[in-house]
Amino acid sequence: MARERLQKVIASAGVASRRECEELILTGVVRVNGRVVDSLPAFVDPQTDAISVDGKRLKPPLRVYFALNKPKGVICTNRDPQGRKVAVDLVQCSQRIFCIGRLDADTTGLIVLTNDAELANHLTHPRYKVPKTYIATVKGRLDAEAVQRLKRGIWLAEGKTGKAAIKVLKAGHQESSVEITISQGLNRQVRRMLANVGVPVKSLKRTSIGKLKLRDLAVGRYRPLTKAEVAALQAAPPAAAQTKGGRVRAKSPRSNGRRRDERKGDAS
Repeated sequence: MARERLQKVIASAGVASRRECEELILTGVVRVNGRVVDSLPAFVDPQTDAISVDGKRLKPPLRVYFALNKPKGVICTNRDPQGRKVAVDLVQCSQRIFCIGRLDADTTGLIVLTNDAELANHLTHPRYKVPKTYIATVKGRLDAEAVQRLKRGIWLAEGKTGKAAIKVLKAGHQESSVEITISQGLNRQVRRMLANVGVPVKSLKRTSIGKLKLRDLAVGRYRPLTKAEVAALQAAPPAAAQTKGGRVRAKSPRSNGRRRDERKGDAS
């Protein structure tokens, strides 16, 4: 069950701004499952809880899902104090949507935008280890030793990264190109891993999230996800231990500092 802040759910239904919705809650005009809710914080499941404002029932929000090929210089937040263009501005949608995870301003490629908080949690929580693939153009030559180090994991400030899948696409003396697949989300992880083996990133593009592929989507363009694509993202299994009987047992997520850092954003 996906729990969201009550004021966010009401605002997403178009009743008012989030701050105004907070004031409505505090004045006692909001009911959840027939009971008045007049204090914060308050959390609800917008798909199953009956929410009303001034006696008017809110309809469950229509879930929407988009793939965007994020251009360079675009920010993956809903607002930017510096006035830079944000990803949600590139998608025409009547619903209030947000980016799942983040790509830094200099990274291009696949980002998912939605109003589905449960899917967002599924794709960003460390326990699920959803693989993400990037293509990086780097300075210098990526030799066999560097490739093996990347595959085994690199020691960063947060600890050792998980194993990565590496495919060298081009190995030149001045410039190389590599495809790298990881299942973590440490801040700027791919850039830091490659810098650690002596090949700083010149450009970085994300090409897939789980089974969702960027394919030929043009830079700055977006498209709705198909039902099959959404189902595939939702079905990504949690990191698990295999029992002798073949069953998969999910590992419990730990709440240490490293795990929290992994959920701040994506590994661009």
